[in-house]
Amino acid sequence: MPTRPQQTTPIPSGNCVMNKPVRIIDRIDSAPRYTDGDAIRLNNMFRGHDTYEMLDLLFGENMLGDAAIVSSFGAESAVLLHLIGSMRPDIPVLFLETGKHFPETLAYRDQLVELIGLTDLRNIRPDEALLQAKDENGLRWSYDPDGCCELRKVLPLKAALAPFEAQFTGRKAFQSLTRTNLPRFEIEEGRLKVNPIIDWSKEQLEAYVAEHNLPPHPLVEQGYPSIGCAPCTSKVLPGEDPRSGRWKGWDKTECGIHTPIDGNDDDDNGANDPVF
Repeated sequence: MPTRPQQTTPIPSGNCVMNKPVRIIDRIDSAPRYTDGDAIRLNNMFRGHDTYEMLDLLFGENMLGDAAIVSSFGAESAVLLHLIGSMRPDIPVLFLETGKHFPETLAYRDQLVELIGLTDLRNIRPDEALLQAKDENGLRWSYDPDGCCELRKVLPLKAALAPFEAQFTGRKAFQSLTRTNLPRFEIEEGRLKVNPIIDWSKEQLEAYVAEHNLPPHPLVEQGYPSIGCAPCTSKVLPGEDPRSGRWKGWDKTECGIHTPIDGNDDDDNGANDPVF
């Protein structure tokens, strides 16, 4: 089996240059495209760099290979979409069209795509045959939310991400306790997962929105700080965890597209998620 070649690319850091190996993906190699070691290296490499510097280098040096944004077009999605879309308007944007979204979310999706100038929106839909077999009446969310998320989010996204070597998410540490310690770079099934604004505060997000005159999701002012599918999203009271309105009444905090659903999915993601 061929080994992956590496090249050394100068990475500017302040006034100095660090020669860091940049992985070149060998598509003949069937082993994972990235390893945990790659994530550790990248986290170390970009320690001390702000988000803008990091993205400039990632795109400028083509360090990611084929990459996509995974976005729910939720409450704070506009920031990441604009941040990356302003640099790469042709980057694929994957939206999980579950068939259960609020109408306001679908309208907001179309508004942001046009405003930012995104040219490659991909609406990812669940397999119809699978839905007919396992959720014929569309009510699985009411008695098996994990199973519903798997059918409508996890499986479709896994297939949609197969051609990509990296994905961007919009997760933020302040969203919930389960996201507090997430790094900028992670590995999932051999794919690099990049969380560019994981360390941004709510104030930073608000400042970015104001600076670029980005429209808010229309449901935010109605009490929905985290927005997923309509049946599983509730209003949040002042002072509550922003994601406490997701799957209210269930022992569930994430939809599973960032961690496997195993009946105890209390680790990380959701679909405001991605970009969430």
